[in-house]
Amino acid sequence: MSETIKIVLADDHPIVRQGLRQLIEKDEKLAIVAEAENGEEALRLIAAHVPDVAVLDIDMPQMDGFAVARRLRRENSRVEIVFLTMHSENEVFQKALDLGAKGYVLKDSAVADIVNSIKSVAAGRPYISSSLSGLLFDRLNQSGKSERTGLDLLSPTERRILRMIADEKTSREIADELFISHRTVETHRANIARKLELHGSLALVKYAVLNRKEL
Repeated sequence: MSETIKIVLADDHPIVRQGLRQLIEKDEKLAIVAEAENGEEALRLIAAHVPDVAVLDIDMPQMDGFAVARRLRRENSRVEIVFLTMHSENEVFQKALDLGAKGYVLKDSAVADIVNSIKSVAAGRPYISSSLSGLLFDRLNQSGKSERTGLDLLSPTERRILRMIADEKTSREIADELFISHRTVETHRANIARKLELHGSLALVKYAVLNRKEL
């Protein structure tokens, strides 16, 4: 990731985009490189500009934010996703995390959260609006019920990467330390999650922390 965090912003309301731009670009380390008013345009702009972070509204015409995230995941895109939405329902929140989004920010807390959420996910760390902490706690508890140690399923490299995840290192920090590409680290993370039957980056981090002593 470059020193300046590049962002594609997608929301079908121009006034919302204008307000977000004013908030985001107060920070000199953040730069909005393109704006989209629907999901299809967002995908085109993400492909053209290759941003570090995509800030997506969920409810957009032509293609909603979930469909955009699903397409990006299918294409193994490195773009981190922050969903900015009015939806505080558990079902929508859980679906967003299942799609691999690291950020979930409610529009009514955007002033306080949007800049921090972008910086956090760009560094490989999840960010959730504080008012949703109860839903996140429920998700982590639920994933914990289905966890099993399963460390014998992992290769030595996967165990080492899991240990580094427990140490709160980002994928890029892991890549630099192991002299491998960021994409290779992401592939290892996906394989670890698959072997351990974990869903989403938050569940993977929780598993790594809880099993740190066994790694």
